[in-house]
Amino acid sequence: MQDDLVVQREQGLYCAQGDFYIDPWQPVDRAVITHAHSDHAHFGHAGYLAAAPSEHVLRARLGDITLQTLAYGEVIDHHGVRLSLHPAGHVLGSAQVRLECGGRVWVASGDYFASAAPRDNRTCPAFEPVRCHCFITESTFGLPIYRWRAQREVFDDIDAWWRRNAGEGRASLLMGYAFGKAQHLLTGVDPSIGPIVVHGAVETMNRAYRAAGVPLPVTHRVDDIDRASLKLALVVAPPSVTGSPWRRRFGDASDAFASGWMQLRGARRRRAVDRGFVLSDHADWPGLQRAIADTGATRVIVTHGYEAVMVRWLREQGFEAGAFETEYGDEAMDNTADAAQD
Repeated sequence: MQDDLVVQREQGLYCAQGDFYIDPWQPVDRAVITHAHSDHAHFGHAGYLAAAPSEHVLRARLGDITLQTLAYGEVIDHHGVRLSLHPAGHVLGSAQVRLECGGRVWVASGDYFASAAPRDNRTCPAFEPVRCHCFITESTFGLPIYRWRAQREVFDDIDAWWRRNAGEGRASLLMGYAFGKAQHLLTGVDPSIGPIVVHGAVETMNRAYRAAGVPLPVTHRVDDIDRASLKLALVVAPPSVTGSPWRRRFGDASDAFASGWMQLRGARRRRAVDRGFVLSDHADWPGLQRAIADTGATRVIVTHGYEAVMVRWLREQGFEAGAFETEYGDEAMDNTADAAQD
């Protein structure tokens, strides 16, 4: 529509009134970035705007970029568009983008975490609903089957698995994406059980988190720990290590994968791991419903995930709903980049 604050273009989602893009996937002059996962933050833009807590992770991933940062809730006026960033609860620095122009308010969520189940994530502030007329939402886990457990319960299961393996003299290889999920895991497990070893890709992001003031437990590289201690260790690594020479250094380690996709038995079988822990930094089905309702929006646009299912449900509830075709949603790109870092 002519008066829409965000439209879809070949380069990405575009605000014509402010002449900038949100998470564009092709190079542009001005890019507002919701978070540093590689499906949302691409190299090659002339200028970047992002939430201040994301500065270290963005520079760790993208290098020497021209970056302007905003504190959460800070407002700037750009060509008559009032723009501010608000916590999304997904990863360090993740933000929703609030746009206000001509009496209309739109919010682009990026990726966010919301759930009826209690959250336990000390790496970033929780999602804050932002009132708006139109809400642009993700739908990564937009099916009724996806309903998370309390995250503390999941961490208790991980600790029990690690403790049992250590008692048997086996390392515990816990796989999750090197940016975001790995740090969430590190802040949730009990470090008194044994030493924690991390893959090089995880350590790169750990440095960025520590630089941003996020407290993480003591971690070691595999070459810095003796063989006896290694058998007691929790080893946090990206999924790309499966079948690699690096993985073979841990012998008969018990392996596990932490992801919302572990909700499905078929996904666990395809990963061929000993354990699957259902731990996600995305909204589940009830969380998506609650987040949308809390915005007060009457119009909702879905960007990625189970778009058709979510759009149909929204229309059944009386919302004006549609979808944008984007290149978001493939965090496996992060996994590919992680593979060469150790």
